[in-house]
Amino acid sequence: MPELPEVETTVRGLARFMEGARIERVTLNRADLRRPFPPELVQLLTGATVTGLGRRAKYGLIHTDRAQSLVFHLGMSGRWRIDPAEADRHDHLVIDTADHRFALCDPRRFGSVDLVATDALAAWPQFAVMGPEPLGEELTAAHLKAAFAGRKQAIKVLLLDQRIVAGLGNIYVCEALFRARIDPRKPAGKVSRPALDRLVPAIKAVLAQSIEDGGSSLRDYARPDGQLGYFATRFDVYGREGEACHRDDGGTIARIVQGGRSTWYCPECQK
Repeated sequence: MPELPEVETTVRGLARFMEGARIERVTLNRADLRRPFPPELVQLLTGATVTGLGRRAKYGLIHTDRAQSLVFHLGMSGRWRIDPAEADRHDHLVIDTADHRFALCDPRRFGSVDLVATDALAAWPQFAVMGPEPLGEELTAAHLKAAFAGRKQAIKVLLLDQRIVAGLGNIYVCEALFRARIDPRKPAGKVSRPALDRLVPAIKAVLAQSIEDGGSSLRDYARPDGQLGYFATRFDVYGREGEACHRDDGGTIARIVQGGRSTWYCPECQK
């Protein structure tokens, strides 16, 4: 599944060609993805000008001068293709401007597209319950300490709770906990403040590095220009079960299952 860095990379790629452009044509090649396309999508977007793009958690935002924003989620395998050489049977939504074509390709159709009033985005049900953005100033050690207070669940599990931090996914939680030297099994309420002081910058750093690298290119993900990211080559723990720890501490990367998700960590240096 495309995670936050992949969505951020996608939004930045789209912005280069879409921002400031007038939408001349909107084509729907099927009625739905994970849920139906908004019935007013074609009418409201045709003739609109794109005023900006953004991201909230793992959702991409395309703002228009119609006071409406298109909110997209890439699901398991969705991606935007810019000026594709030929049509793909999985191009379910196509947006044409005077100079470019943008095709939302989603073979598994687990993605979604919504229209939300721009000034009501914060109150949109999916966004209203989310915690702070992990790259924003609101994510602090104090925030995590308060959110974890008295909680017995493992810190790894709670970091994936979108109500605590918006947009964190399995890959980057595993990597950040490794950088912060925190055992993913530790009850969140017992994680010390100094450990959380290490964790917050680790989260921000691992996400920033992945965005710079263009994402993790796992499975079906690619950037809008068709290129694959290469952050996956930098993984310290994710997917490295049985391999030596990069810290050369004699540790071997282990894999466990937490909350139905695989967790990779080094038992030697994550205490």
